[in-house]
Amino acid sequence: MKIEKKKLFLKKLTKRSNTPIVTPHLLWGDNIQVNKNKMKKIDCKKIFGVACNFEVKGFVERSEFVPAIDENYIFDPKTTLAILAGFAFNSRVLIQGMHGTGKSTHIEQVAARLNWPCLRINFDSQITRLDLVGKDVIKLSGDKQVTEFKEGIIPFVLRRGITLVLDEYDAIKTDVSFVIQRLLEEEGKFALLEENEIITPHQHFRLFATSNTLGAGDDLGIYHGTNLINQAQMDRWNIVAALNYLDEKHELEILLKKLPFLNSKAHQQTAKMMVHMGNLTREAFKNGDISTLISLRTLISWGRNIEIFGSVKTAFTLSFLNKVIDDEKMVVSEFYQRVFGE
Repeated sequence: MKIEKKKLFLKKLTKRSNTPIVTPHLLWGDNIQVNKNKMKKIDCKKIFGVACNFEVKGFVERSEFVPAIDENYIFDPKTTLAILAGFAFNSRVLIQGMHGTGKSTHIEQVAARLNWPCLRINFDSQITRLDLVGKDVIKLSGDKQVTEFKEGIIPFVLRRGITLVLDEYDAIKTDVSFVIQRLLEEEGKFALLEENEIITPHQHFRLFATSNTLGAGDDLGIYHGTNLINQAQMDRWNIVAALNYLDEKHELEILLKKLPFLNSKAHQQTAKMMVHMGNLTREAFKNGDISTLISLRTLISWGRNIEIFGSVKTAFTLSFLNKVIDDEKMVVSEFYQRVFGE
């Protein structure tokens, strides 16, 4: 009966107005969501510095869930194309690489420039199925206690068309990982058993993940807490990209943008030597000489500590050397002497 009254009201309203009413939902409060969903074509060459053979669209307006833009961020071309394909074609994208390569940040910075809402989950052993799906909570309604179901992050992003980033995906517990099994399918619907509801993902929902390993275990022995991932689930990822450390030129460029004081006369060569030092530790790590390496994240911390403490060597000790086990400190110290002459 209520539906029939709405149809009759809309029919009368259309006759009185010169502007036709296209869809009823615009009248009943959904127009804000429709406006936010307006999209535009993105010039990938201009924004990301990569040429795309496919069309990429982003949102016209920013929302509260869009990550902040880092103007100094440098995009890796191959990884950027993989992420853009995930947004453009609703593909499930997994980015694998060593720590400190900027996997999660890469996804967030692409989303930021597309004005695409994005939320990130950092997995650890404490994340449970209830955190993802939802759980019953007790609330006060007047003078009475009532039980109410509070949705988890998965129903939240599915209903609103928000990108979900599963950070440290290889640290997810087995029983929790099966919660997202169906979501890995392009048209996968989500069964919210607690509410006897089947959720159809919003058309703008996207799913990404990052991992240090490829789900087959930690061969290097440095990523404690990572788990084996069901191969049937790994098979559902449409695109798997590998993100390695940047070359010296690009790392130097990032350091100088992040830490402008390194451009001063007192530090004209410091940034170059820091990057060279980082690459020496990575080569030694590959050869099995040391078990810890200097990532880009460590380089930035080292640079910030130089500005704080006024000493390259003190900053190096606090940022990296104190993380190295005693048996390997001699090797690292030799690298430092070779590069800095101390």
